[in-house]
Amino acid sequence: MCVRSRTGCVVPELTVRVARACNPHGTTAMAIRDHLNGLWSDEDFEEWYPRDGKPGLSPAQLATVSVLQFLLELSDRQAAESVRNRIDFKYAMGMELEDPGFHHSVLADFRERLAVEGRADKLLNLVLEKLRAVGSGSAAGSAPTPPTSWPRSAI
Repeated sequence: MCVRSRTGCVVPELTVRVARACNPHGTTAMAIRDHLNGLWSDEDFEEWYPRDGKPGLSPAQLATVSVLQFLLELSDRQAAESVRNRIDFKYAMGMELEDPGFHHSVLADFRERLAVEGRADKLLNLVLEKLRAVGSGSAAGSAPTPPTSWPRSAI
């Protein structure tokens, strides 16, 4: 499997309109998109996947689902079902409303790739660098120091 071009860089207009109409005050998933969009791109994950082969799902979108899954305490099945059925998840991932989502096993595969030595820390460092660049660090102007290794339960 190789990385395919990400389709979720821009939220489709219909998805935006319906999500905002259904959730005028927003949801956790919508806040993740609104505040964390752009923290990672598929290019940040290229070394995790072979260059040839059948195109896979967007790893940047899978990372977004993984964050939502952790925050909302969802199982893999629940997270995949949320991507398939919830408008706010489609908004967070930049998906068309008609997009059928993916099988729940894809999340376990993504976590296996994340668990490879140093990848989780590298991804966290990338996010912290981008947060610092936009001024979202701590009151002193710097982001917190990342852990030397994430607990297995976090990945």
